[in-house]
Amino acid sequence: MTDPHQILHDVFGFSSFRGVQGDVVDRVMAGRNTLAVMPTGAGKSLCYQLPAVAKQGTCIVISPLIALMQDQVRSATENGMKAASLTSLSDDWRKVQDDFVRGDLDLLYVAPERATTDGFGRLLEQARISLFAIDEAHCVSEWGHDFRPDYRLLRPLLDHFGAPRLALTATADKRTRADILTQLGIEEEGLIVAGFDRPNIRYHVVPRSGLPSQLKRLAKAHEGAGIVYCPSRAQADRVAEQLRETGRTSGAYHAGLDKPVRQANQEAFVASEDMVMAATIAFGMGIDKPDVRFIAHAGVPKSIEAYYQETGRAGRDGEPAEAWLFWGAEDFARARQRIETETEEGRRHEERARLNAMAAFVEAATCRRAILLKHFGEDPPEICGNCDNCIDPPPTIDVTVVAQKLLSAAFRTEMRFGVGHLADVLAGKETEKVISNGHNHLSVFGIAEDEELALIKPVARSLLARDALRADSYGGLSFGPAAKPILIGGEKLVIAVPPKRKAAKRTAADYPHDPGFEALRAWRRDIATEQGVPPYVVFHDSTLRAVAATRPTTLAMLSQIEGVGDKKLEKYGSSLLKAVEDIDANTPA
Repeated sequence: MTDPHQILHDVFGFSSFRGVQGDVVDRVMAGRNTLAVMPTGAGKSLCYQLPAVAKQGTCIVISPLIALMQDQVRSATENGMKAASLTSLSDDWRKVQDDFVRGDLDLLYVAPERATTDGFGRLLEQARISLFAIDEAHCVSEWGHDFRPDYRLLRPLLDHFGAPRLALTATADKRTRADILTQLGIEEEGLIVAGFDRPNIRYHVVPRSGLPSQLKRLAKAHEGAGIVYCPSRAQADRVAEQLRETGRTSGAYHAGLDKPVRQANQEAFVASEDMVMAATIAFGMGIDKPDVRFIAHAGVPKSIEAYYQETGRAGRDGEPAEAWLFWGAEDFARARQRIETETEEGRRHEERARLNAMAAFVEAATCRRAILLKHFGEDPPEICGNCDNCIDPPPTIDVTVVAQKLLSAAFRTEMRFGVGHLADVLAGKETEKVISNGHNHLSVFGIAEDEELALIKPVARSLLARDALRADSYGGLSFGPAAKPILIGGEKLVIAVPPKRKAAKRTAADYPHDPGFEALRAWRRDIATEQGVPPYVVFHDSTLRAVAATRPTTLAMLSQIEGVGDKKLEKYGSSLLKAVEDIDANTPA
């Protein structure tokens, strides 16, 4: 079978390609090198799996994480493909190598560290290679947010074997894309960029205000699986425990856990339809789980690219999903300190620019999605209708005068004190600390009005985010490079009026309750348990919703539903039709 459209229907169960999938597959089938930049959930894996079925030989997939390989092998096998991986956990490595040499594999997954060894190169000499697929290709670029040096060693391997190469990533700005093309030897005309928009994800950004309570409200309001990204291992453990207090099943994932515990928690999350995982950013890239309903960040990610990548792990099945970011000024203070003390000097300018872009995103009173898409070079509408600022536009306020008073207070107190003390000085409070330092005699003592004092904390947060103020390790505030224009009146500071919002509950319009769908989910859970696979490997939610809506009564009707390929039709079709029949039998006339 070599017709891509026939393979698309028979193996994957789809009637047509989505987005740029067809363009990418056409190039690969023609043997041309390609870089495909496609958002998470756009079907990147199909772009190499389909040619792997159609072409003679084996597609070598270079992937960064073992967990990701395991998920991909499992899903490919369910669709009837012959797939395997060679990793440090492969007990059957001899069989895998023998199958590969005999030409019995469509797909062979390996990590870049293995792919660049002499031994693996000798293994490749013994078989026919149809294609090299380089997944998470942003890892090859020093400008990418997950740079992996071993990816930069792949070029000699690719050049030696001469098979077409397909690089894939969900997050790469213009500079990163150019670097990937150069490092992997792909010509510029081989770049295909899909739109970055994930319209099913609703974005929310709110200041932290009692984070445990905020996360508990979020977990209670949102059913389905979720991930809470935490800045530290200790916080991940705390958040997991706090979420369990709500009655939600929750676990932790970070490098500090024993490997068996970490593995067990990951497997439980993959198999669950409603577990919440509290994790460091080490978790997620390797999870090909389509039914994550919400992502929350307990702190500010390091860049727009990282934020986009991490939030993109929600709603990969195209169903409604939410992304929540809880931030504080201290996030930016710590990040800026790390840049100055831990980042090599040649990269500091780039890292500062990334952090400034993140600051502009969290502070914005305008459409969140528009900011994200413009960052990646798109020209989106000014209003998306599916982010917090579009749904409930915040009022804004000009706080330039308050900012000038706060900056003046920092200067007059020799830039050694935190926001609490500066607020006391501006309020004219004769505290022991104010009097002992003689700050009650300063010209800024008592110059702030009551309504201005109420804005001191959000203004300080905004100044820290913009790098107009910097906090030292003791909390003392000093000027950053953006202070002078504000202080002398050359630049205004406008902020959104600080919100008082709780996690919004989903509406019936977003997530309509469907007893038929719930019954099919129960059927799927039983099948998944029996097969020893995660529920989504059997069928995605979107496929079950379509089955519940159309109520097919024959295998032929079932085969027309998106996501039902020949292998799954043969394996699950009769059982699924019986489940549909039971729904109809139990539905009141």
